[in-house]
Amino acid sequence: MKRRNCSPNTVKNYLNIIKHFVIWLDIPVEEVTNATVSRYIDVLMGKRLAPKTVNCHVDGIRQFYHYLREEEGMDITNPVRKSHIQKMSRPLPRYLRDEQVELFFNAVKGQRDRAMFMLMLRCGLRVEEVANLTMGVIDVKRRTVLIEDGKGAKDRVVYMSNDVLQALAAYVRVRPVSRAKKIFLSEKGPCKGQPISIRGIQRRMEYYAREAKIRVSCHRLRHTMATQMLNADADLSTIQDLLGHSSVKTTQRYCRISNLKVQRDYFNAMEVIMLRTVGNPDNP
Repeated sequence: MKRRNCSPNTVKNYLNIIKHFVIWLDIPVEEVTNATVSRYIDVLMGKRLAPKTVNCHVDGIRQFYHYLREEEGMDITNPVRKSHIQKMSRPLPRYLRDEQVELFFNAVKGQRDRAMFMLMLRCGLRVEEVANLTMGVIDVKRRTVLIEDGKGAKDRVVYMSNDVLQALAAYVRVRPVSRAKKIFLSEKGPCKGQPISIRGIQRRMEYYAREAKIRVSCHRLRHTMATQMLNADADLSTIQDLLGHSSVKTTQRYCRISNLKVQRDYFNAMEVIMLRTVGNPDNP
């Protein structure tokens, strides 16, 4: 996985998947069969894991056996079959309405947290991209942020609105002196002064969600940014570039949730159609 340039977080997650599987096994790994994998899937489903999570475990096991066969030269058959993959629904991206955005940021306290969440809302950054942000990738004059090694090991450039610039500047002014290159630091506990972790950011989000009494997550702020830009008539290709989507099909999902442009086009077209047909004396 490291040779494929997978992120450290991805490597960690896959290793954790294999660890749980191997601990559960009561036979050697080379004796695992299709039926064994099916029983393990039953165990995962018994824990009420979401189909997407179960599929992540199945894919981890599949790749592990592919590695044993191709890299280690073991004479084994991969026990994972296509039938092991769970069917998944494809829910539309969830986003915040304007009044919910206001409620959320009214609950956010502290310059650090406001800056972190503004980067998600206005720049569409993922939580891990915020956690890894350094001062060296920010160009204040050009109002750009270079996202290095984003999802899929891709670099991209995003832009900063005025409120993002103000939030970042406000945090930098009160940021404790530190040798850490990453911008956002833990403010309490044994890790005080060290870079805040991805989980640390997510915990802050969970806290503010409870305070504001709304359902919100780090990724939902990113969805909100995409939806707001779409409703402001931004091109899909622009949104795709800013979010770092590999395929425009991923970005097109936002067209199905709250596309005010489609709504406006529909009613404008209907006005024209009705003038041409219903009740038009010039067109009996």
